[in-house]
Formats: sequence, C-alpha cells, structure tokens
Amino acid sequence: MKFKLSLIALAIMAACSQKEYPNETIGIIPQPQVVNYTGEGRFNVAEAVVSCDSKFDDLSLSHIADFNNKLSYALHKNMVVEDLQGKGIRFVLDKNCKPEEYSIEVKKDKLTVKASTASGVLYAIASISQLLPDAYFGVEQADADWTLPEVTIKDWPRFGYRGMHLDVSRHFFSVDVVKKYLDVMAFHKINRFHWHLTDDQGWRIEIKKYPKLTEIGSKRDETVILKRFNPLVCDGTPHSGYYTQEEIRSVVDYAENLGITVVPEIDLPGHMIAALAAYPELGCTGGPYKVWTRWGVANEVLCPGKEKTFEFIEGVLDEVMELFPSEYIHIGGDECPKVEWEKCPDCQKRIAELGLKTDDEHTAEQYLQNYVTERVQKYLNDHGRKIIGWDEVLEGKLAEGATVMSWRGAKGGIEAAKQGYDAIMTPGGYVYFDYYQSDSVSREPFAICCPCPIEKTYSFEAYDGIPEEAQNHILGVQANLWTEYVATEPHLFYMVLPRMDALSELQWCAPERKDYERFKKDVARMLRIYDALGYTYSRNIYGEPGLPGYDGPLGGSK
Repeated sequence: MKFKLSLIALAIMAACSQKEYPNETIGIIPQPQVVNYTGEGRFNVAEAVVSCDSKFDDLSLSHIADFNNKLSYALHKNMVVEDLQGKGIRFVLDKNCKPEEYSIEVKKDKLTVKASTASGVLYAIASISQLLPDAYFGVEQADADWTLPEVTIKDWPRFGYRGMHLDVSRHFFSVDVVKKYLDVMAFHKINRFHWHLTDDQGWRIEIKKYPKLTEIGSKRDETVILKRFNPLVCDGTPHSGYYTQEEIRSVVDYAENLGITVVPEIDLPGHMIAALAAYPELGCTGGPYKVWTRWGVANEVLCPGKEKTFEFIEGVLDEVMELFPSEYIHIGGDECPKVEWEKCPDCQKRIAELGLKTDDEHTAEQYLQNYVTERVQKYLNDHGRKIIGWDEVLEGKLAEGATVMSWRGAKGGIEAAKQGYDAIMTPGGYVYFDYYQSDSVSREPFAICCPCPIEKTYSFEAYDGIPEEAQNHILGVQANLWTEYVATEPHLFYMVLPRMDALSELQWCAPERKDYERFKKDVARMLRIYDALGYTYSRNIYGEPGLPGYDGPLGGSK
C-alpha cells in the first residue's frame, strides 16, 4: 500500500539499543527490555492525530495505516495519516534501530515511535495496543480510558529465532485458520512459523512432479481418537486436505507481511508412510502401504539403498525451495526405525559400498541415516539453503552447518552447542503445547501427554546447561503443537493460549525482566484481548482448568 506523503527532514535521535534493565514494568507481553516512567502527565490518544515519516517502506506505512484505521473505528471519528508533525502519534524512521528494535516515548502532548523496519513498527504497535482500552479491539466501551502515562520504552529481542510450530498432517487446518494463527504469532512478536506439512497421517503440500502425494497421500480412512485401548478407538470418518501451491504462496506472503518467515518441514527418511502409499517403490519392501490412521512410530520408511529415493527427495525439495524463500528447510530426521533397513538388500548393499560399520556408539544403519542427512544437506546447501533437523540427527556424524532442534529435553541442544552446531531449544517438557494445559487432566480435552501448565513453560531458561562460550550457538526457542488429538479451530487456540504469552517472554525478554507474578497479572489483559478477537484459551493460570463445551475425545470438560 502506497501513500502520498511529502518528504520532511528529521534529525536522527539516539539509538534504540541500550543495555539496561530498570526495575519498572508495564502491562505488555512480552515485557519490554527497558521501561522508564518520566512524568506524571497523561497522553490522550483520543485527541491525537497519527503522522508518519514518508521515508518508511510501503509495508511499514501499511501497518501504520492499519493502526490508524483501527483507532478511527474504535473512536468513531475519521482519522487520516498525515505527514510527520510535532504532536500527536508520530512514527519516525530511525536507522540507528536494529531490524526488530523499536522505541516508544510517551509525553503529555505526543507519542513518538521510532523503528527502522516494518517489523519494528509492527512490534511497537502491538505493544501500544496492549496499553489501549478494549475498545481498540472492537469492544463497545462507553467509559474507555484512552490516556497513556508518560513513559519511555526501548525494546529489542533476546533471540533472533523465535518460533511457533503447527502440525497440519495429523489434522488439516484451512488457510484461513493458519493465517489467524500467524496473526496471534505476530501479536506476540514471534518471527518463525515452523509448518509441519508431511507425516505418516497425511501429505499436505502439492508437489506437481509427484501428484499422487496429494491424490493418495493426503487422505486417510479414519482417525485414531484414543490410543490407550486395544483395539484402538477410531472415529470412522475419512480425513483429507492439502494446500495447493497457490495457497502455500498466499500463506508465505501473508506471513512475510507480518515479519514472519515460514520454515517448511518435509520429514524424512521416517514419517513417510503417506508418501509410500502414493509411491510404494520408494520403500524397502515395495508395499503395499496405506496412509496411517494410527499415531506412533512406523517401521516402514524411505529406502536409502535405492537411488530413486534421492531423486524423489530432490524433486520434492526443488518445489519446496521454489515456494518457500526461508533460509532454513526442516528435514525432520526423528524417530526413524532401522528395522527394514537391517533386512533390506538395497540398504545393506549401500552400507557395504559406503564402508559403514557398527561400533561401540552406533549401528551401521544409524550411520546410514547420517548419510541420508548429509546428502540432503549438501543438496540444499548447493541451492543456498540450510537444514534444521530434530536432535536425532546428532546420532552418528553430523555434517558441518546443520542446525539442531532439541525436542527430547534440552540435552540435544546442549550437546549440539558444545560440538559447535547451532541449536533451537524446543524441549517437550516445557514447550510442547499438545500436552495438557493443567494438572486437572480429567477436566481437559484429551491430550497426548502429561501436564505442561503455563508456569512450567514460563520457567524454562534456554541457556541452562550451556557453557558460556557455546551460548552463541543457541539461536532461540520454539514451541510445538502436534495435532493428533487437536481437530478443531477452538481446540487449536485453546492449546496454545495463553501458553504462547509465556513462550514470547522466553524468546524476547532478558532473564532479568521475567517475573511470574507480574506476568500472571499481565495475562489478564491478554485474555480480554482474546475474548474481543474471538479466540478460545485456557484459564488454568487462574485456577480454572478445562475448555467449556468441548466434545472431543473423552469428552473433556462440559
């Protein structure tokens, strides 16, 4: 969106970055790095005029216009973005700010935002919006207080990689739901969307070179709804869905406008039954295979003894790279059984040709998976991309330049950092949002595992166990939502909110800024925002577990 704004010179003021952590707090999640109250006056937003520096890029101007439009709607008055002026709400381009930094200075007669990029502008607006009354989010409020205290906020992220994951293989979610998910991420200043697109239970991305992946691999006969009984309890309802390449591009573009990079995951060489059902010749036995209804680990995986397997992988990745500009491509690498490889003539021939041997640490078959990882990594590196893999990729030898995603606790990330590999911390016990929201599991929707209440998520520290000299290898923190038992939009958001509030503070705040009692009070404001926007969420943080009206597996709370 372009705006006709005259160019007005502005002297660049002090840089945004300051390494100071005062004791003051303000009701914003994630808590800003620096907060200083500077006076007793109040700035009246309702009487303000929005103005901005025309030197901002078009996306920044678009964010400012959107902010202005929401204010106009909430205040029931016509507000127009004007050229940069002395008073009112001013957005100033400050090239001294780093890409995701921003500052907010509130005085009695003006509010000044400084940033250098669209992300900085967006994050500043997210912070301001949390200080505004509910009316800003569309709630009718006759007595809304539109005044803000005199305060200076300087803010920047602790980690460059701030991730949130969504599994759409186990249960497919529409493009509209994915975009709503991205909206919530952006509001929490999260900048990486890890999109788990393929697994045993469904292939969700159109690959034109291999059309059967979606013709066959995107469909399953039914879904397991309870795994704790024998025989398994299934729902008897077919499940299907995939994203066309046009839809993928629309999500990528939407995310980019929110400052979010989409990191696609094509999980290999395990978790591939949906692909094997479509192309059985890629397996060790040749099939037949069937898209799985079960959860768990399947013995049937890609056959690395066949050259056509690598032709398939490279063909898929070619189209993935065309669709996703992300520097990183996630290649999974987790939970890959070697049972079929041990008896497959093609795999054993490949092992012999490579001279792989079982030793005191690993089997020859484990080293065969390293060969797959290294070969795929080289292919992506040759095309200017990097790989991320789950921490199993550390078993054996890992090629230089790989990034490890530590999910089986923090151990994988600790080991990766010590070995000189970059790592992203996503330990199951703290940031797996498919775990129960509360200890009162009988009142919760059925979940895949044990309780992970918000206070446990909040307690995680990414550097624990990491030697100081290796901490630079910790790129950031991510939370994961696997959807084995999450089939609807209300359940989806219930599982992530308000735990995403806690996640954002792990990713953004300096440890000195974290305070659970302060955070608990600030969450109350966030829940009102979720109410206004129509999102479901857990109230377990206030001792009220359960999702009222939920009618999924085991009934949940009614």
